Amino acid sequence: MTQSDAAAVRGEGLTHSYRTAGRSLTALHEVTISAARGRITALVGPSGSGKSTLLRMLACLERPDEGRVEVGGTDVTALSARARRAIRRRRIGYVFQNPVDNLLDYLTVREHLELAARMRGIAPVGADLLDRLGLDHRAGHRPRQLSGGEQQRTALAFAAVGDPAAVLADEPTAQLDRASAHLVAEALRALAEAGQTVVVATHDPLLMAAADDTAELVDGRIR
Repeated sequence: MTQSDAAAVRGEGLTHSYRTAGRSLTALHEVTISAARGRITALVGPSGSGKSTLLRMLACLERPDEGRVEVGGTDVTALSARARRAIRRRRIGYVFQNPVDNLLDYLTVREHLELAARMRGIAPVGADLLDRLGLDHRAGHRPRQLSGGEQQRTALAFAAVGDPAAVLADEPTAQLDRASAHLVAEALRALAEAGQTVVVATHDPLLMAAADDTAELVDGRIR
């Protein structure tokens, strides 16, 4: 992947290890990666290659042992936990693999977007975004009334409210059927075409085909 001064989110020299069963496992080895605005970047590679760890670093959910992460031009690595939470809330959208982990049972699709707007300190938005992701007819429905694919597209809409620096998604189609996965891929493409930066960790050929850029990880290194 090419690096760019205009990168919306960037990791430089990222190294990270986990302690497990009394020993240390290095998940990332000096990884440098950039994701540009208006493009989909796919993180690909075998299970255990470090994709999810890298995604969590870029999303400010974990701090690297070494290296730095920039979000919208801000070096977030050295910030306090409180400041990192503020960056994550306002400047990062994150979508988990399991659809039910992304939404609140008691809120409708529209209310999720209203909540996202309040969290990011902006005026309520959503009609255009719902239309772009094919959810305008489901705005008044709660998660239990939606299919898995509709739940994931709602999660993407929630993540994209307020034009954050990046929307990051961890295997967003892993638990979906092919038809639903295709609609999620189209939703990601629609976000990128509207200028949103998207980074997705995936094994799915549909999402790989939708991506503009691909970074392959093998044993915690960019190949």
